[in-house]
Amino acid sequence: MRSPHDILAELWTASGGELAALDAVTLTGEEPQLPSSFRVGVAAQVSIAAAGLAAAEIWRLRSGQSQQVSVDMRHAAVECRSERYLRCDGNPPPPMWDPIAGVYSTGDNRFVRLHTNFPQHRDAVCKVLNCKPERDAVQAALRQWDGEAFETAAYAEGGVVALMRSYEQWRALPQAAALAALPLVEIEKIGEADPKPWPAGERPLSGLRVLDLSRVIAGPVAGRTLAAHGADVMLVSGPELPAIPWLTIDTGRGKLSSFADLKTEAGRAALRDLLKDADIFSQGYRPHALAALGFAPQDAARINPGIISVSLSAYGRAGPWAERRGFDSLVQCATGFNHAEGQAAGIEAPKELPAQILDHATGYLMAFGAMIAKARQAREGGSWHVQVSLARTGKWLWDMGRVKDGLAAEDIKAEAATPFIEQIESGFGVLSAVRHAAALSRTPASWARPAVPLGSHPPRWPSS
Repeated sequence: MRSPHDILAELWTASGGELAALDAVTLTGEEPQLPSSFRVGVAAQVSIAAAGLAAAEIWRLRSGQSQQVSVDMRHAAVECRSERYLRCDGNPPPPMWDPIAGVYSTGDNRFVRLHTNFPQHRDAVCKVLNCKPERDAVQAALRQWDGEAFETAAYAEGGVVALMRSYEQWRALPQAAALAALPLVEIEKIGEADPKPWPAGERPLSGLRVLDLSRVIAGPVAGRTLAAHGADVMLVSGPELPAIPWLTIDTGRGKLSSFADLKTEAGRAALRDLLKDADIFSQGYRPHALAALGFAPQDAARINPGIISVSLSAYGRAGPWAERRGFDSLVQCATGFNHAEGQAAGIEAPKELPAQILDHATGYLMAFGAMIAKARQAREGGSWHVQVSLARTGKWLWDMGRVKDGLAAEDIKAEAATPFIEQIESGFGVLSAVRHAAALSRTPASWARPAVPLGSHPPRWPSS
């Protein structure tokens, strides 16, 4: 079984990194860290280490100074469940799932998972099922459906659901084949531009501006990571867009936050003005959703030659599912993880991974890709596009192999995470929150700005 260092080396060199840079990395700890038959701790550690090493390399390019990067696996596993350990004024997380979200059985004795945290997704499911948004009513309605037929109908109506598949059933789908042909982190030059010199600053990403159009976990984690290394990150949301407040607090550390309603010309104009002075444009909408509004990666490159665009999708940019909405829990269900964990636990029903690891790891891979592309831009010029997906990260995790007796591991309770927690002020109260797990010897990661409520700032970059 490959070691974490070997997995990091493969990721690093595949993205153009020099092998010698890996000598600066120390990875400590071993599996299992969390109760799972998958190498969840390794995925957490390696994805965080990749982003940390990219930040260290940028600092070397900017300053000529090398530094050590270390990541402890237990700390990384805790950070990849940061929303669970967050406390606000001492209070634990409220329930984050809608009452009808979760697993149901269908008429053909299969299982489906519903994600109904956003009202429009809940309404779509209930419209297809012609039932009230109550668990018993939803279950009774689903007993009348074939699982795959419901999955298809729900997506067509704008819902977000997943049929539980075994890994073999997933691999038989055309989408799995399309996904397997894609790299884990795809970095492509999409336009010509002069190299942009590094601005002055005392952190790896000092002076760089990141425009963050994302929600929930993966995309926001990417922005939080870039902020941890010194970037000015502006989270842009719509005033009417639904959000999950606890996740907004957890992933909002280090960020400015503004509103721009992209359904209006005024909102699109505000976003274009922000984009003109950005260095990185990170977004988590479906592959073509922003194109209709004039903000596809190629549009961004015309507005601001030299921009780094970062795109997150659920199931990858290619294949028949490329336009499907999705969240970590659903991708786990559709691609075989829930079935495999259930089998390992000796149960027939779906069993979740012990972390939203596809979300968190993908967020760190987004930040990693953004920094690698930015370093190439500073050296070669050009505009660049970085693409990642939750399902491709899932394939990466699956390909790492399994952990024998991993499900017998003790879970990491809140008190056991205490060594990795810091106390910080925020726009919501005093937070007890997980520190960043990548330890850089010269430029320690930290957040210069507190988490604040959505829309707290005007849609303008602060003056330098």
